[in-house]
Amino acid sequence: MEQLWAILACTILGCLAVFQAALAAGAPLGRFAWGGQHDVLPRKLRVGSVVSIVLYVLFGYTALAKAGLVPVLVSETFTDIFMWVLTAYFILGVAMNAISRSKPERFVMTPVALVLAVLFLLLSLG
Repeated sequence: MEQLWAILACTILGCLAVFQAALAAGAPLGRFAWGGQHDVLPRKLRVGSVVSIVLYVLFGYTALAKAGLVPVLVSETFTDIFMWVLTAYFILGVAMNAISRSKPERFVMTPVALVLAVLFLLLSLG
């Protein structure tokens, strides 16, 4: 099951990476991210979107490593600890998205963060 959870997590992270790339490119989707205050993100937030993409790759690789689908790069202990950190990060993401002033962000990103939190929790427990 761990492999399935990791693949599902990577699929969602991949979709989020495409979304962040669209934001970075100037797509008018800002109401779904970064507090929802801008339809088209300003330069500073576009840079943040690019950084998010890099982080999503790291998060996905960690999930795949935990599930044994790719080699562990640092150590299994580090991977285990980092998985718990990521689980906490996504749980915090649920809370932050749930209190967003942006209704679209609340209704779209809160469930996404919740699914990622559950998947990363399942992987952490495995």
